[in-house]
Amino acid sequence: MSDMKAMMARHARVGRVEWIGLRPERRAALLEVSEATVTDAGLEGDHGRAGRRAVTLIQAEHLPVIATLSGHEVLPGMLRRNIVVSGINIAALRKGQARIGGVLLEISGPCPPCSRMEEVLGPGGYSAVRGHGGMYARVLEPGRIALGDSVTRG
Repeated sequence: MSDMKAMMARHARVGRVEWIGLRPERRAALLEVSEATVTDAGLEGDHGRAGRRAVTLIQAEHLPVIATLSGHEVLPGMLRRNIVVSGINIAALRKGQARIGGVLLEISGPCPPCSRMEEVLGPGGYSAVRGHGGMYARVLEPGRIALGDSVTRG
């Protein structure tokens, strides 16, 4: 393994699931849950769909950045992502796999903000989230996730 590949495979610490949310239907408020079953189509009870965007994740460490850039308090449910993780850089997992609890995901790519950020965070909300909107993922191995579960390279 080359030095670059070895460095990219290492993470300083194990991540952690901080928050889980389900969107029962488009534009509905997210429901905060303590655990969820993940199927090929995403989190059970979520309006997600199978494929590379079945699950959405965001970095907990980015919430204060978005709050600073938008000038508003930012709570996880406001950003419309399924899972908030801390302690591991999910962008560094892009095009790789992540093990979250009993689930294996393929981190497909960046999840851009939607126009609703202007409604939720006010003018400039969309731009405040750009570059901090998290990642979307495909489900490789369905299972269960819960608050406090570890997040590691798959």
